Amino acid sequence: MARTNNVTELIISGLFQDPEVQRACFVVFLPMYLATVVGNGLIVLTVSISKSLRSPMYFFLSHLSLVEISYSSTVVPKFITDLLSKIKTISLESCVAQIFFFHFFGVAEILLLVVMAYDRYVAICKPLHYMSIMNRQLCDLLVAGSWFGGLFHSIIQIFITIQLPFCGPNVIDHYFCDLQPLFKLACTDTSVEGVIVLANSGLIALCAFLLLVSSYIVILVNLRNHSAEGRRKALSTCASHITVVVLFFGPAIFLYMRPPSTFTEDKLVAVFYTVVTPMLNPIIYTLRNAEVKVAMRRLWGKKNSGMEQKWESDL
Repeated sequence: MARTNNVTELIISGLFQDPEVQRACFVVFLPMYLATVVGNGLIVLTVSISKSLRSPMYFFLSHLSLVEISYSSTVVPKFITDLLSKIKTISLESCVAQIFFFHFFGVAEILLLVVMAYDRYVAICKPLHYMSIMNRQLCDLLVAGSWFGGLFHSIIQIFITIQLPFCGPNVIDHYFCDLQPLFKLACTDTSVEGVIVLANSGLIALCAFLLLVSSYIVILVNLRNHSAEGRRKALSTCASHITVVVLFFGPAIFLYMRPPSTFTEDKLVAVFYTVVTPMLNPIIYTLRNAEVKVAMRRLWGKKNSGMEQKWESDL
C-alpha cells in the first residue's frame, strides 16, 4: 500500500484520556449522532414524498441532508464506540479509507452549499427566468458535479497519503484519522505533502467561502428593488443557508488554512464540524422554513392516520 510499511495498525489517542470524561462524552454524543441521522433522514424522506417540495431548492436540500448523514457517519460511530474502549485501534487501511470518505463527503457538502447559493441567486435576482434556468437537467448536473468534485478531491488526498512510508510510531494524536495527524507518523519529511494538502483542502474551502459571500452580497444589493414582503421572504430563506455556511466553513478554514499547531484545539474544533453542525442543519432549515414544517406535519399526520386505520381494521 505504501512504500515501506512496518505499521499495520494505529492507536487513536482519542479526545480525552479520563475514563469518566469519556463516558460522559458518550452520553452526550450518542443522542447527537442519532438526532443527526433522524433529522436529516426525515428531511430526505419528506422532500422525496411531499408533492409541495418539488422546487430545486428542496432537491438540493435533500442531497445536502444525505451528505450530512454520510459525512457524520464516516467519523462519529467509530468515535462513539471508542469512548467506551480502553485501547482505541484502527488498521492503516481503515484509516486511509476513513480519510477518503471524510474528504469526499466534506468537499461534496462544500460544493452543494455553493450550488444552493447559486439557486438562491437565480430565484431572487432572476425570478421570471428561474424555472427555465434551474431546470431538472441542470439540477441533476449540479448535484452530480458536487459528488464528482468531492471524489476527485479525495482521490488526490489519498494518492498523496499512500505514497508515504509508515514505520513507527503508530499513535495518531486525534479521535479520528485525518491527513495532518497521519502525516506526523510518516518516517519521512512531509513538508511538501503538507503544502499540497493545504492547497487542496484549504483553498477549496476559502475560495468556496469567498464565492458564497460574494453571491449573498449581490443578493442583498438586489433585494433593495423588492417589496418589503419580498425582502422578508428572501431574507428568511437565505438566513438558514448563511447560518449553515458560517457553521461549516468557520472550523474548516480554521483547520486547513494554517499550519497545524496544538492538536488539542484542533480536536475540539473538529468535534464541532463532525458532530454538532450536522445535527444543527435540519433544525436550522426546518425552524425557518414554513413549507418544510407543513410538509413534515402532513407526512406525520398521514403516518398516524394510516396506523389508526390499521389498528381499527385489526380490531
